Amino acid sequence: MVPEQQTGGTEPGQRLVDGPPVTPRQAASVILLRGGAQALELLLVKRTPKARFMGGVWVFPGGAVDAGEGEGDEAHRAAAVRELAEEASVDGVEPAELVKFSRWITPKEVSIRFDTHFFLAALPAGAQPRVDGQECVDLGWFTPGGALEAHDAGQLTLVFPTIKHLEQLGSFASVEQLLAHARSRTVEPVEPRIVMEGEVARILLPGDEGY
Repeated sequence: MVPEQQTGGTEPGQRLVDGPPVTPRQAASVILLRGGAQALELLLVKRTPKARFMGGVWVFPGGAVDAGEGEGDEAHRAAAVRELAEEASVDGVEPAELVKFSRWITPKEVSIRFDTHFFLAALPAGAQPRVDGQECVDLGWFTPGGALEAHDAGQLTLVFPTIKHLEQLGSFASVEQLLAHARSRTVEPVEPRIVMEGEVARILLPGDEGY
């Protein structure tokens, strides 16, 4: 997408396309949680600033589905667990235990697209997340509101889907409350649109005027 609108749905390294839409790659991400019945904190990892795509951005651990992981829900769950281990060194999360929270599809108007399934998972007992120092160079536990405040203060770089997830997660007081809610709902895909207003790209979500 375009750099000046990173917080409005654009991502560093993205650009708009003039031709037919690019087919999105299947991907999965894990929103790792801690706090039990008392609190709600989540893990964010910082992508290396050297990356051409979303360099320096703080994200939930995740990535594209590998060909060998199959198709459908099973593939997304396998990819989510693998990426959590690769990017945050967290093992012990079983694919079947993941709780699906959302599905976001990158707008048709941009060049690099993903169809990403976001899952919730509680931090396994004894697990101590750490980064590899190459693909991801830092990590931190944040309350949803704390992460948004750090972003507003210029301390964290976040992109639109992460911001929207944090806004949703901020309405829950504990991990248990969030997981109970997620287990009871049906996940519908969200595919934002980008519209140009002069030289500025504006993001629209389903339900917004003009979507």
